Amino acid sequence: MVHDVVKVHEEDFDPGQLHAWLKAGEGDAGAIITFTGIVRDLVSGNLEGLYLEHYPGMTEQALAAIVVQARRRWSLGRVVVCHRVGWLQPNDNIVFVGVSSAHRAEGFEAAMFLMDYLKRDAPFWKKERTADGEQWVKQKCTDLAAARRWSESG
Repeated sequence: MVHDVVKVHEEDFDPGQLHAWLKAGEGDAGAIITFTGIVRDLVSGNLEGLYLEHYPGMTEQALAAIVVQARRRWSLGRVVVCHRVGWLQPNDNIVFVGVSSAHRAEGFEAAMFLMDYLKRDAPFWKKERTADGEQWVKQKCTDLAAARRWSESG
C-alpha cells in the first residue's frame, strides 16, 4: 500500500486534492498537518519571477530520504512532499508538505522536520529575476539553523 507521495514537477498542484489523499488513509489518523509554501515577493517588491532548477532523479531520491528520516522519528500515516520547479511568479504554489498521524503533536513536528530538512538537503537551485537582472539565491543561515535543531534534539 502506498503511503508516500514525492513529486517534483513544473505543473501547479491542488492543495485540496493532496489533503484529500492524506485523509483517505486507513482511518487511524487523528491529525492531518499540511504546509503550502508560495513564492513571496522581495522586500523591495520587484520580483518578476523565481526559477527553480533541480537534478531529476537525484532530487526525488533526496526528498524520499527525508521522508524516511521523518518516519524513523514519528509514527506517520500518509506523507506528501510536492515541489515545483521551473519559472514561478509571486503568489504561485511552490511546495506542499503534508502528513497524517494519530496525534497532532507528532504531525506538527514531522511536518516542520520535513520542511527544515527539505530547505537544507534537497538539491534545488533558485534564481531570482528582477528588473535589475537575474541572480542565484544562496542558502540561508536560518534554514541551516532550523535543520540543525533536529540533530541537537536527537
